Amino acid sequence: MDGASVVRIGTRGSALARWQADWVADRLRAAHPGLRVDLIEIRTRGDRDRNSPLAQIAGGSSGTGLFTKEIQRALLDGEVELAVHSLKDLPTRGPDALTLGAIPEREDPADALIAPRHQTLDALPEGATVGTGSLRRQAMLRHARPDLNVVGIRGNVETRLARATSGELDAVVLAASGLHRLGLDGQITDRLGPPRFLPAVGQGALGIECRSDDETTLALLAPLDHPPTRRAVLAERACLAELEGGCMVPLAAWGREVEGDLLALDVAVFDPDGRERLDAARTGPLDDPEGLGRQVAAELRALGADRLLHAARPES
Repeated sequence: MDGASVVRIGTRGSALARWQADWVADRLRAAHPGLRVDLIEIRTRGDRDRNSPLAQIAGGSSGTGLFTKEIQRALLDGEVELAVHSLKDLPTRGPDALTLGAIPEREDPADALIAPRHQTLDALPEGATVGTGSLRRQAMLRHARPDLNVVGIRGNVETRLARATSGELDAVVLAASGLHRLGLDGQITDRLGPPRFLPAVGQGALGIECRSDDETTLALLAPLDHPPTRRAVLAERACLAELEGGCMVPLAAWGREVEGDLLALDVAVFDPDGRERLDAARTGPLDDPEGLGRQVAAELRALGADRLLHAARPES
């Protein structure tokens, strides 16, 4: 980087990833007139195999990093100064040399049902086929509607959306935030949000990663950070880390600030088939989000969460 005049952003190549990287680039340029921001496209392991179930690609691992490791490597090697991630895809434990330089304000964290014919989850007939690539969403759907035929699907947002709009599937479930960002929120027929449906850890939030010792880039990112979002997602991520879960386990979390200057955190853990759901919720001070996350994790562990999460992990 030539002083602070050029910043390179590493991004995946999907339409949503490019939108997110462009959004960050535009805000950097607005905050720092004259700054040049270039986008560098990087293909990840999860992008190279678009057909296999994510748990299968992960093999014996928890599946963390399928969409982030190559971009993190480019950061560490100095090929880019920034990486823009969907925060839900970013492992809770990463290289010490990298840090989340900014977490912008969160979009809608909810899931979204696209069911052109039947409209709502409750209106879907018995045996209706619903597609989603997320184990968390599959477990939540099976818990809410054990009579549905829930199937795994892969592909970018547009590909998955088309499987519902074409009538191939009765419905699909996607992140509301991705549909909003791509201007496709008009396709949403039912918002599946808290408290009945909790989102993935970090869902709807972006994580802008940089090198921990890159003071110049950290200073450039400071105006993009949104402290209430940072506190909420740090609590969610701390709970996930404490339970040693990755993005491939059916754990859902919802952090947010509430009246009285408190941080609230609701977390749910499911068994893979959705038969069982464990819930824990607490509030805590704004200045200790990680502590709140660990408290909720301890409560879930006491309820038997380890047993459910172990059952969800792919076998090696």
